[in-house]
Order: sequence, then C-alpha cells, then structure tokens
Amino acid sequence: MSVEKTGVILVNLGTPQAPTAFAVARYLRQFLSDPRVVEVPRLLWWPLLNFLIIPLRSKKVSNKYRSIWLDEGSPLQVITARQVADLQKAFDNEYCEEKPLGTAGVKNNREYICTYAMTYGDQSIASSVKSLRARNVNKIVILPLFPQYSASTTAAVYDQLAELVKAYRDIPDFRVVHHYYDHADYIAALANSVREHWQKNGQAECLLMSFHGIPKKYVDQGDPYYSQCLKTARALAQQLNLSSQEWAFSFQSRFGRLEWVKPYTDVVLQRWGARGLQSVDVICPAFSSDCLETLEEINQENRQLFLEAGGKKFTMIPCLNDAPSHIQLFKKLICDQS
Repeated sequence: MSVEKTGVILVNLGTPQAPTAFAVARYLRQFLSDPRVVEVPRLLWWPLLNFLIIPLRSKKVSNKYRSIWLDEGSPLQVITARQVADLQKAFDNEYCEEKPLGTAGVKNNREYICTYAMTYGDQSIASSVKSLRARNVNKIVILPLFPQYSASTTAAVYDQLAELVKAYRDIPDFRVVHHYYDHADYIAALANSVREHWQKNGQAECLLMSFHGIPKKYVDQGDPYYSQCLKTARALAQQLNLSSQEWAFSFQSRFGRLEWVKPYTDVVLQRWGARGLQSVDVICPAFSSDCLETLEEINQENRQLFLEAGGKKFTMIPCLNDAPSHIQLFKKLICDQS
C-alpha cells in the first residue's frame, strides 16, 4: 500500500542570522520592504528605509539581539526548530485521532513530514516547499504561528504562497491555518501556563496581556487583528476566573509616527507603577515563541519602565514555546486541515 505524504510547515516571522548590524540590516530591509508590513507608497518609503531607517536602527537593534542571543543562535529560530522536532515526534507516535500507530508516522497510510519556514530572512517558505516536494509530498499544511490573523503577518504568508504556486503546473494541495485565536486548546494552554507560573512564583496583583501592535489605520480599514486580540484576552481572563480589576490588555512594539492600536504596553506599565501597583505579571499571547519582542522589549525595557515608575515586582510569563500542550495544539490544528 502506497503512503500518502503530508508536509507540515510551521511559519514564523523571521530573525537575523547573527546579532550584528550587517545581519540586522539585511533582515530589516526584507521585512520592512513588504507592503503588507508598511503600507506607504514605495517611492516615498524606499529612500526613507534605505537611507534613514536602516542606517539608524541596525546597530541599535543588533545590540538588542546581542542581549538575548543564545549559544545555538536566535531564540526564535532555536525554539521554532524545537517545536518542529517535537511535532514530528508527536506525529510519529500517534494517529491524528490520538490512536496508537502500527507504523510510525502513518495515519491511514499517511506520513507526516514536519519542517519550518520564516516569512522573512533565511529558510523561506519557497525553500521549505521545495524540500518537501523533493520528498514526493503531495499535500502541504501550512501553520502560520500567529494565533490572531493580521494582514501584516498571516496575509504575508498567503502572498508568498500565491507567488510560489505560479511556478507549478501541478500545484500541490496546500492548506493554510487562517487563525486560532479562540481555539479552546490554545486558550487552555495559555491558562495552564499562567497557572503554572503562579504556582511557582505567586500571583501578581494584575495580569497584563501584551499583544504586538499594528497601526490603527489598518484596523480602521478592516483588519480583524484588534478584535481577535480582545477576544483572546477575554477568553483567557475567563478561563483564569479573573475579575476586571485583575487583568488588562495592551499593545507593544509600535514603530514610526502613526497612531497604533491602544492602550500601549509601556504607557500602561508606567501608569501602574506610578499609581502604586506593586506587582505585575505580563504574558504575550500573540507570540508563539519567545523572541526579541518578549525577551528584550518586555522583559528588559518594559520591566525597567515599571520598576522605575514605582512598581516592585515584574515577572514575564514565557511564551508557550515547545510546551507539550502547545505541540498538541499544533497537531490538532494540522489534523483538522488534513
């Protein structure tokens, strides 16, 4: 009996390959050149990006990366690789229906082959698809690791996939997970991670759910990201039985002069510290892996802002990363598509 091979690609945003100004400049140039990320006319944006923004930001950002860099490389890439390895083991050990396998990796004569790609930087979606096709994969499930859909993240994956299929006469059967911001297993995994953190460290006075921000005009033009973040935050608070005084949500990582969705994480933390809030826990539900935005921006920069404003205790709850519950969520999302 022939085996039907299904490829699985976990797609994350991307990362520089080294914490150097040159590597960061290369990465930022690709990332910030995407019209999905920055919706500014190209004739205006190109000179600003190449002659002002990248020269000014590359060294500063490379120093930030250097402060979180692991011996194995970029945290985001290291964690994503671990997620793939664990997901492959999960498929090798059981059916999608959670039944024991007679043959490793096979579900109803199907084999799952897992890998990852980055929207920007090395290990592109195109290269990952090519490697799977070389192994005679005829169906590919793509899981963007962005729980909440945004045109600035998930839509960029669709764009690259659409460009890629132009080169195929026999187009593979592609399936893309659009979002999972309200999936019961995702909310449960987040809630369990918070409870585990509280068991080890105690519960702070308030839980702040900090999501990556986007410009407000994107939301005004129809991007569902803001509303999906709010639904995730409310669902998590409900799972944890938190009162309205015990949690809040905010948005981080704003860039440029445009107004971004509010409230801003740094402003919230400074205000809380100044008004006498003693302790805060921060979780970042929009990120599937710890990265620059969580390890440096939240756990270093925003920690300092809160403490300098008068707060006493700041703790960051890690992303779900390669937690078993997270891997099982990925498996469930992929099984639903295959």
